[in-house]
Amino acid sequence: MNFRQLEVLRTLLATGSTIAAAKTMGLSQSGVSRLLQQLEEELSLTLFARDKGRLIATPEAMKLAEDAEHILLGIDRFTNLAQDLRSGAVGPEVVRIGLPNSMSETFAPAMLADYAKDFPGVRVETFFDTTVAIARLVEQRIIDFGFLRYEGQLSAGLEMQPVATGLSVCVMEKGHTLSQHETVTPKELRGVPLILIGRRRPTRVMLDEIFRKAGVPQKVKIETHSNSSACAYAAYGLGVAIISSFFANLHRHLPIEIRPFSPHLTQDFGVATAAGVPLSLAAQAMIDCLKRQVAASQQP
Repeated sequence: MNFRQLEVLRTLLATGSTIAAAKTMGLSQSGVSRLLQQLEEELSLTLFARDKGRLIATPEAMKLAEDAEHILLGIDRFTNLAQDLRSGAVGPEVVRIGLPNSMSETFAPAMLADYAKDFPGVRVETFFDTTVAIARLVEQRIIDFGFLRYEGQLSAGLEMQPVATGLSVCVMEKGHTLSQHETVTPKELRGVPLILIGRRRPTRVMLDEIFRKAGVPQKVKIETHSNSSACAYAAYGLGVAIISSFFANLHRHLPIEIRPFSPHLTQDFGVATAAGVPLSLAAQAMIDCLKRQVAASQQP
């Protein structure tokens, strides 16, 4: 197996045909087909179903694509490092960080602007993804560190520095009737359209249990998988979102009201680094900058 075969897998998933993949990769159509056939033979798996000239990815292909992407990112990093070495390491140092998607709009720009004041020559690469994906990128040393939600037991390959804690809150549009309450409970949310984060997350499981014990059926209007979208939906009056105060505070620029939810759920957040791997001065300075920005974002 070689990285060119993995590139074919990634490109076919994106384009859906060997013709389009060939154009994207600068190969012949037969060359793409040959690489795909070799990959399927080496894996003893069918990765695409053929249907009237179209390629339909199998579930196995979708699963393998996740790891293939991380491998290709690692190869890209290796290639870039080799280029720096060939040039005599005269280029700027690179710091690679992973952040949740919901920190991309306002938090990350403010943090990087602060960082650039003291480290203008450092190149920064940002990865926005889920907690699970960020943890994997840290373990594989594709990124220097990641900011993520702590969800219990950590992998032995990670070290965690606690940074912040959030409590469950209700986010609603300005002037919502529930904004009259100092605290919102399941009782007040009976019959109210809800915006909830994906049901597979541990906090969602606990939230569902709170409503069940209270005897209040949830009226779920929207299920989403990012806190930023939950806040935006709430701002447009689509429902009341129940999320961590940490993320709600990052979106106070929106026309929203935030009220504590009771009984509250707690979420812890921190910086994850690869166990036993020292950080560069530039990466450590970025962590310090992140901590300052977190503290500022959570001020009343």
